[in-house]
Amino acid sequence: MKRTRWTGWAAGKWAAGGALVCLVGIGAFLGIAHRSGLPAVPPPKAADFPAEMLARGAALAAIGDCIVCHTADGGVAYAGGRALATPFGTLYSTNITPDPETGIGNWSKEAFKRAMRDGVSRDGRHLYPALPYDHYRQVHDGDLDAIYAFLMTRPAASAPARANELIFPLGFRPLLAGWKLLFLHQEDFTPRPDRDAEWNRGAYLAEGLGHCSGCHSPRNIAGAEKTGSDAYSGGVAEGWVAPALNGSSPSAVPWTADSLFTYLRTGVDVRHGAAAGPMGPVAHGLSRAPESDVRAIATYIASLSADRAPGAPAAADRAAEAARANPAGATLFAGACAGCHEGGAPMMTQGRPGLSTVTALQLDRPDNAVRAILQGIHAPTGPAGPAMPPFAASLTDAQVADLAAYLRSRFSDRPAWTALETAAATVRKEESQP
Repeated sequence: MKRTRWTGWAAGKWAAGGALVCLVGIGAFLGIAHRSGLPAVPPPKAADFPAEMLARGAALAAIGDCIVCHTADGGVAYAGGRALATPFGTLYSTNITPDPETGIGNWSKEAFKRAMRDGVSRDGRHLYPALPYDHYRQVHDGDLDAIYAFLMTRPAASAPARANELIFPLGFRPLLAGWKLLFLHQEDFTPRPDRDAEWNRGAYLAEGLGHCSGCHSPRNIAGAEKTGSDAYSGGVAEGWVAPALNGSSPSAVPWTADSLFTYLRTGVDVRHGAAAGPMGPVAHGLSRAPESDVRAIATYIASLSADRAPGAPAAADRAAEAARANPAGATLFAGACAGCHEGGAPMMTQGRPGLSTVTALQLDRPDNAVRAILQGIHAPTGPAGPAMPPFAASLTDAQVADLAAYLRSRFSDRPAWTALETAAATVRKEESQP
């Protein structure tokens, strides 16, 4: 009996102690998670900012793709509402026009910088890392001031934030404080003395505002970007594969600084393909950025794959062999694609890339090729840019699978793709969802 009483007393003591530790831990976490709101300020006026600061802010905002993420399809520029599908649910971008009620019109420069670097809004709420503040921590004060000036002089638009649709309990924002403790460790950008000024400028822009590795690197189970040797080894963005940009790049022909500059500036390079999916708006933004900055970014990105074996040949055109293996796909290609993509076609005489060097056909996964067939490619830098019509309404999933299999076989020497019909059905289903 005495042993039983002692055991029960001890168990109760440990339980009470454990509960106390949990309460202390929860209290400490909430203390860390709590961020105070910052005072509202009157909306600044355009006259408050020098013209050269506004021009600089416009160029930097173009490099950072602010308008892309913060503009819904058919919506007012920078007024938010664009959906971003993630493994954790759907996030909706917010209004960053200077509307004082629904936008950032009453945010001070300090509040803006805190959001950009620490992921905390003016009212103290933690922001989701869809805003790449892990990258923006590297942006200099002067550049953030210029972007602030640019945004505060855009037309104000009343656009209340749309509620996010996240799996439970991720809608509880204080949990983001724990995510930040684990993963938000980036420091200010430090130039490398062993590199020249152009390379360092490109590194600063690509790693900071450009957040290039945010798409082109894999992510862990918590959604944090993998760094170190995994950086730039390929990722996924909005359902499209963002190819590796390091030495494991799958491109049929190695990228150079010149080819990257052409691609980033115009949305197309004759030896690599056209900017499709999320990369299209990136090229559109960079087409308006200073040429010297785009060249610097190209120089930096090209250096990431410098250790790749040079002179990788493009895959040979194996039309006859591919037709024997995929007769249905060959027929579809002749009817729907050859008018543009067959050798000697008018488009091919205008400097457009041949399919044997298009990166989408060299990837391990068929996602980009299937999406391009179903969704088409929108001209990334204006009406004169490369474009392709969508075939979702004219091809069945089985036909898309046949066509993709033929393209892979004819224009690549890599292993055949599998489950192509399933991939087509998945993309089509995603497109049908509101």
